[in-house]
Amino acid sequence: MTVLQKKSVNPVAHLSAEDIEELGRRLDAIRAEIIAARGESDAAYIRRVIDVQRKLELSSRAVLLFSLFPPAWLLGTAGLSVAKILENMEIGHNVMHGQWDWMRDPKIHSTTWEWDNASPSEQWKHSHNELHHTYTNVIGRDNDLGYGIMRVDEDQRWVPLYLAQPLWNFINACFFEYGIAAYDLELGKNLRSERRRKSPEFRARTKQVLKKIRGQVTKDYVVHPALSGPSFLHTVAANATANLVRNLWTHSVIMCGHFPEGVETFERRSIEGETRGEWYLRQMLGSANISGTKAMHLMTGNLSYQIEHHLFPDLPSNRYQEIAPQVRALFDEYGLTYTTGPLPKQVASAWSKVIRLSLPNGFVADTTGKLRRRAGRPVAALVRSTGAGSTRETEQAA
Repeated sequence: MTVLQKKSVNPVAHLSAEDIEELGRRLDAIRAEIIAARGESDAAYIRRVIDVQRKLELSSRAVLLFSLFPPAWLLGTAGLSVAKILENMEIGHNVMHGQWDWMRDPKIHSTTWEWDNASPSEQWKHSHNELHHTYTNVIGRDNDLGYGIMRVDEDQRWVPLYLAQPLWNFINACFFEYGIAAYDLELGKNLRSERRRKSPEFRARTKQVLKKIRGQVTKDYVVHPALSGPSFLHTVAANATANLVRNLWTHSVIMCGHFPEGVETFERRSIEGETRGEWYLRQMLGSANISGTKAMHLMTGNLSYQIEHHLFPDLPSNRYQEIAPQVRALFDEYGLTYTTGPLPKQVASAWSKVIRLSLPNGFVADTTGKLRRRAGRPVAALVRSTGAGSTRETEQAA
C-alpha cells in the first residue's frame, strides 16, 4: 500500500495532463446527465426504502416483546439487524450526503436527518463528507485510512505496538459506531494537547457525542427492553446482537471500499494544486467496488459501488448501478484499474493488508513490488505521455 508517488511502476504514467482533464469533463457529463434526469421515480425509491425500514424495525421490536421464546428472539433479532443496517447504510449515510436534498422534503434532508448511530449527524458530516471525500486516501489527511489507530503504509515507521493492529481492528469493528464517534471527535489529536482538551469547542462536541450515546443506550437497553416485561434481558441481548451485526457489517463494507489490494494511496504533497480531473482520477484509483446481487447492493447502501460513489457522492444511490457500466468503460478506455470483487474476496484482501502492515517491512512478501523512493510531487507532474497503456483490471473471481 505504498503511496502511488513512490511506486516503481506509475499506474497513470501513460496519461497526459490533457487526458486527465478530458477524463474529468466526461465524468462531469455523466453527473450532469443524472442530475437532469432525477425525478419522481428516485423520490419514490427513497420513500419506499424508508417505509420498509421503519415497518421492519417496528415489527421486529414488536416480536421482541416475546423474546423470552427462542423463535421470537431469533426472528426479532434478525429483522432488527437488517433494519439497523438499512437505516445506517442506504438511508442515513446517503441522506446525510445530500443525495435527496433536491426533493426539498424536510423529513428526508441532510440538514435534518439524525441517524440511529452513536455519532451525531453534524459531526459525522464534517469528518466524512468534508474531510474523507475531499482527501480520499491521502496519507495524513484522510483519517478513514486506519482511523488513526493502524499502520496503513510501508513508509510509516513500524513499532512493536503495531503487532496488535489486527486485534485493534477487530475490536473497532465490534464497536464501530462508538469508534466512529471517537473518530469524529478526533480524540487522538485533541487529548494529546491540554489546550485542545480544554477548548470550549472540543468540550461542546464531546458533550454532544455523550448526549447522543446516552440516548442510543437508553433506547436500546432500557426503554425497549422494559416494554418487554419478563423478556427484558432477552430483548437487551437481542438489541446488543443487532448492534453488533450492524457494526461488523458496516465495518466490513467500508474496509472493502478503500483498503483491498489494488487500491492506491497518495502523499500529502501530491494533491497540491490538484485540478478537477486529478481529483476524479484520485477517486478512481483510491476506491474499490464489491460485486454481488441487488439485495447485497441495497444492504451496503450501494457503497458496493464505492468507485461511483466517490466520483459522485451527491447523486442518488439508486443511480450508481445505472452509471457503473459507463464509468467502467472509461477505466478501460484510459487504461486504468477498476478494482472490484465479491464481498468475501474483498474482505479477505483488506484483512490480509491489515495483518501484513502490522509486521515489519519484508517480514511477509511485499505484493506491491520493489519500491523506489521519489520526492512527492503533484499528480500532474507524475503523468507522462508514454503511449496508450493496456487496459488492466483486478476483478477477483469468486
